[in-house]
Amino acid sequence: MTDLRRLQYFLGVARERNFTRAAERLHVAQPALSRQVRLLERELGVELLHRTTHEFELTEAGRFLLERELGVELLHRTTHEFELTEAGRFLLERGPALLSAADELWRAVGTYGTGERGTVVVAYGASASYETAPRLLRALAERRPGIELTTRVKSVGEILAGLDDGSIDVGIVRCPPSRPDLELRTIRSERQGLLLRRDHPLAGRTELSVADLADEQLLLHLREENPGHYDAVVALFRGQGVEPRILLRTLTFDLAYTPVAGGEAVAVVGESARTGLPDELCWIPLAPEEAHAVSLVVRRHRRSPAVAWMLDAAPDIARELGWA
Repeated sequence: MTDLRRLQYFLGVARERNFTRAAERLHVAQPALSRQVRLLERELGVELLHRTTHEFELTEAGRFLLERELGVELLHRTTHEFELTEAGRFLLERGPALLSAADELWRAVGTYGTGERGTVVVAYGASASYETAPRLLRALAERRPGIELTTRVKSVGEILAGLDDGSIDVGIVRCPPSRPDLELRTIRSERQGLLLRRDHPLAGRTELSVADLADEQLLLHLREENPGHYDAVVALFRGQGVEPRILLRTLTFDLAYTPVAGGEAVAVVGESARTGLPDELCWIPLAPEEAHAVSLVVRRHRRSPAVAWMLDAAPDIARELGWA
């Protein structure tokens, strides 16, 4: 492939119609400029300039041996005039577009290194799908439209496995685990409340305490699906002297909260779950106030500049959204 620098030199000469002026504009010595244009012609296998020589100056050997006939070059000719060949005119016409396209390509490639461009796979659980993930990802996309976001809804265990094998770049996780190979950014401290049927005896309250739930069956996912959240809810009950009666969820993704809607149990969920709740359910905040962390989770190593930018930008966006 031809060195694009040589094309740039040729275009400079062709536009100026003069090697001396082109050399000055390109900040290169005239002999080097002439040599690069000749190399371009050699690479392309075609003459680009038809040169005519009208002036000359004595070489050093010529001046010293002016009157002697030796087998050395005595005259160093300087080329000041030339005409573009048909091939040269064609290259002058099309060359600038090639340089412009190459320049645009180099700049575009560079944006991957600055995090302005890239592809990022983001995974989150059902609890983040109501409000947290959509609003955060919309704001990130508005700030960096060059980043292509691919989203997946997965359990916490699947998110962590995806981070490990590289199939997921960013996780949005409630009560995330602390691991030395992962880096976290808390984006939301989400207030917790009780989800229950509207015709439940406790549904008329403006706030509920854990003590109010002593006789209720509590809907929870399997601990291995998200140990951090499971332990946080159990610790909340035990911390107020209540041993929770747990009903384990049989469906990982059940946005309708079927057991709650059926009157079998109640559930402790974040405030964002109020968005899009089925009509038969309501959310009542817990008192004293309880909040759980929602965080971005990424690999500490082997992450792209786009992921690093997202990790740094997310807390600022969270503050703008009133989450932090």
